[in-house]
Amino acid sequence: MQREGFAEVQEAVRGVLRDVLGLSAERAAAFHEDTPLFGALPELDSLAVAGVLTEIEDRLGILIEDDEVDGEMLESFGALVRFAADKALG
Repeated sequence: MQREGFAEVQEAVRGVLRDVLGLSAERAAAFHEDTPLFGALPELDSLAVAGVLTEIEDRLGILIEDDEVDGEMLESFGALVRFAADKALG
């Protein structure tokens, strides 16, 4: 995986979480690989997941199939970035 492309995907995912969930720039900037997401961020409830995934699709030009969505990909910031990077960078 290209490091440059990965960093771009990471920033895109960070921006999506900030914008869709209404997080402060400082809070989103503090996310690291192990930052827990679903179940730990009150803003990221089951309804917000759809908005986050749709915005990731739009920003990265990818398609996320329903059967690809699971708790593991939403477990941490790093897991979500890796999932998005795998889709975007192939």
